[in-house]
Amino acid sequence: MWKEFKEFAVHGSVVDMAVGIIIGAAFGTIVDSFVNDIIMPPIGMLLGGVDFSNFFFVLKGGSPAPPYQTLEGAQEAGAVIMSYGAFINTIISFLIIAFVIFMAIRYINNLKRQKEEPEEAPTTKSCDFCKSDIPVGATRCPNCTSELAA
Repeated sequence: MWKEFKEFAVHGSVVDMAVGIIIGAAFGTIVDSFVNDIIMPPIGMLLGGVDFSNFFFVLKGGSPAPPYQTLEGAQEAGAVIMSYGAFINTIISFLIIAFVIFMAIRYINNLKRQKEEPEEAPTTKSCDFCKSDIPVGATRCPNCTSELAA
């Protein structure tokens, strides 16, 4: 049983999958930072200085009682909150990651199509005199009997 597991664990596709998961997790943190630190501040500024990370609903107040000015203040007070601003940031992160993955898969599929469809050598050529199609290896045109250059 141990031998079978060892063969499975070191099989190429399992190692490739593990590397993909690690790179995907790292890419996810980069996209999260991109959304939170680069995309959302200008959007918030365009909407009048709104900080999406501070959008929340208070479901149950804590001590001290609401209203709370910031998400951190509500959390420190022990309030039960629904942080929909963080959810908006997560949706934007997901859309960016999905778009990047779509573009990568599209690129890979294009490479596969190019590899599968090798360009075939032409089997015919055009006669310089009568413009009819003739075999590539012909030295004389069968239609007009003109002698062709090699």
